[in-house]
Amino acid sequence: MGTTERADRFYGEQVLDRLNDRMRAFVARQEMFFLATADRHGACDNTFRAGPPGFLHVLDDTTLAYPEYRGNGVHASLGNIEENPQVGLLMVDFLRDRVGLHVNGRAAVVADAEIRRAHPRLPADQVPGRKALVWVVTSVEEAYIHCAKHIPHLQKAPARGTGRPWGTDDAKRKGGDFFGAAAEAPQRGPYLPPPRPDATPWRPDATSWRAEAEQALARAARYARAGSGTVAGAEEGAAGAEAFSGWFTRSAPA
Repeated sequence: MGTTERADRFYGEQVLDRLNDRMRAFVARQEMFFLATADRHGACDNTFRAGPPGFLHVLDDTTLAYPEYRGNGVHASLGNIEENPQVGLLMVDFLRDRVGLHVNGRAAVVADAEIRRAHPRLPADQVPGRKALVWVVTSVEEAYIHCAKHIPHLQKAPARGTGRPWGTDDAKRKGGDFFGAAAEAPQRGPYLPPPRPDATPWRPDATSWRAEAEQALARAARYARAGSGTVAGAEEGAAGAEAFSGWFTRSAPA
């Protein structure tokens, strides 16, 4: 688009491979950030993380860590990181500095006990629903500014009610069916859940589910393409099987 010179100048002057003093101070006062991940097929996900100021911890100038709290149980980001460690974090200060910070790098899911052995000074949050299940540790590869010119200047609203419902299972307090998705979900097609592991996804002994899922998908592809139901047809179908494209299908249920 004719911007090579400007892009080269930006990379040369603004993109660091670590967090400098000002970046570390900026991170330490943030209460939220946006997290981008992708699975092994390149299917992307973008989500929001929030907590008390400094919940995104600067362990050193090349390492960040944040706790994963109790959520909806999907663990989309953790699952993506297990398959593809590349992540992008975007912090935007809408209130004070009205500027943003991008951090790109490689992430790993670490057990709470393990990270505390290495960093015993990490705070232990006692607020119900805000206890760390696991931690995501990111090794910084790129850190650079998100310019201020299009960032709106916001201000905090006064607190209402009794506080945030951390970890609640109350559907209404979580937002309920705000977008009316439940009524339209049947039009989406049947949901095909993956095999369920006995262990939790972030433990090293919980990797068998991926092999089982891939085997099940391969079998389904063979049967779908076989047509005649013969062994020869099944083998021919397996050779031309399409790549995995998600757990939903728009075909009508039998």
